Amino acid sequence: MTSFRNRIIATTLSLGLAAGLAACSAGEAQVQQGPDPEGGKAEGTVELWHFFSGREADAVAEVVADFEEKFPDIDVEVRPEQDDEKMRQAIAAGKGPDVGVSYSTAVVGSFCSTGAFQDLGPWLERDGVSEDIFPKLVRDYTEFDGVRCAMPMLADSFGLYYNKTLFEEAGLDGPPKTAEELTEMAKKLTKRKPDGTIEVAGFVPTFGFYENTPSGFGAPWGAEWLNEELDPQIAEDEDWAEMLKWQKDLVEWYGLENLNKFTAGIGQQWSADNAFQTGKIAMNLDGEYRNAFIAAEAPDLNYGTAPFPGPADKPELYGAGYVSGSIAGMPKGAKNPEAAWELLKYLTTDTEALVNLSNSLRNIPTTQESLASPDLNTEENFQTFIDIFQHEHSSTTPATRAGAEGYTGAMADFTERWQQGMVENLEQGLAEVDQQMTTDLQRSAP
Repeated sequence: MTSFRNRIIATTLSLGLAAGLAACSAGEAQVQQGPDPEGGKAEGTVELWHFFSGREADAVAEVVADFEEKFPDIDVEVRPEQDDEKMRQAIAAGKGPDVGVSYSTAVVGSFCSTGAFQDLGPWLERDGVSEDIFPKLVRDYTEFDGVRCAMPMLADSFGLYYNKTLFEEAGLDGPPKTAEELTEMAKKLTKRKPDGTIEVAGFVPTFGFYENTPSGFGAPWGAEWLNEELDPQIAEDEDWAEMLKWQKDLVEWYGLENLNKFTAGIGQQWSADNAFQTGKIAMNLDGEYRNAFIAAEAPDLNYGTAPFPGPADKPELYGAGYVSGSIAGMPKGAKNPEAAWELLKYLTTDTEALVNLSNSLRNIPTTQESLASPDLNTEENFQTFIDIFQHEHSSTTPATRAGAEGYTGAMADFTERWQQGMVENLEQGLAEVDQQMTTDLQRSAP
């Protein structure tokens, strides 16, 4: 699902989204059409907005066609390539879709708390749909403050891709299982010119490169963003500091200038020239969807997948990783709520629909039945990510009223300064991150 996917708009739009939604009035936040208790007739036209494009949009279109065949009284008008900001603006103007699909769990807190997405609890209760059909992790990231305003559609989990050919050339017979092993292997796999210029990177450790985020690196270390009261705990959780020290050591081994020069000269993440796909990087952090890109763009690549490793002194964490996903909801003001609910329910709970989407997009289905379906394509390199998704220690970014980007942005800014050597005192720097996160969260308080 192109990383929920074209992260062209990433942090900037998510921050603007949280701020814009927080500006909704209390009256607007209470808008809730609710289901017909007797089960109203689902018919007519519904408008579906989603973010997919290209071959991925084609896959969604096929599943929508299956829905229309099963529900001949409902016609679906599909608008692909709609990002979260466009949807927020349309909802605020009273021109939103009947069903909206977002690529980011980061918007859940703001969408739920403002009523931009309606509370789906009454619909689930009326139709007897139990939330237990979803694994706990996706239940957690699709609700906020007791309100289920979204349904999980498909999920991303993040792990390690490694080039088997380059591993064999370096005399390595398998992927690293600890961060320390990753460092050793990265050094063996790296090839440089006499002047130190990197030709092949064993691993690129810089934040901001491809999917290298604090969440992606932090989850395998057991690092947690917020405590149970949703207060920041970056400075209190020693796992953050340990992970950052590990990352900085590897950056310094390469030399930040060398890394920046190398990454400036390689292919873009979402192009066919992606550096892992072209053999310029031996190991890379990425989501399960990369399997589909490799199959389409580099089918001869000899590669494997594994969990992204964490610290050697916490072996129980090996296999865990960061999990996110696409969500779907019914915006306030939906013009045809009964038909919208049927489509929303189909896209997020129908086993056949979820399996078909997963097999086409190579994203993880999010119901217990779809995960266990014999029709699900679970080839080895994809199964790795299903295992990460189901690992008891895998984690996500908690929902808040400000959205996830409303607090993770402070950490992203800090890690950029950290790897540039601009942070003299790590402990003090992390305490300042906590303070900034607290301020960002308080701004969104009612």
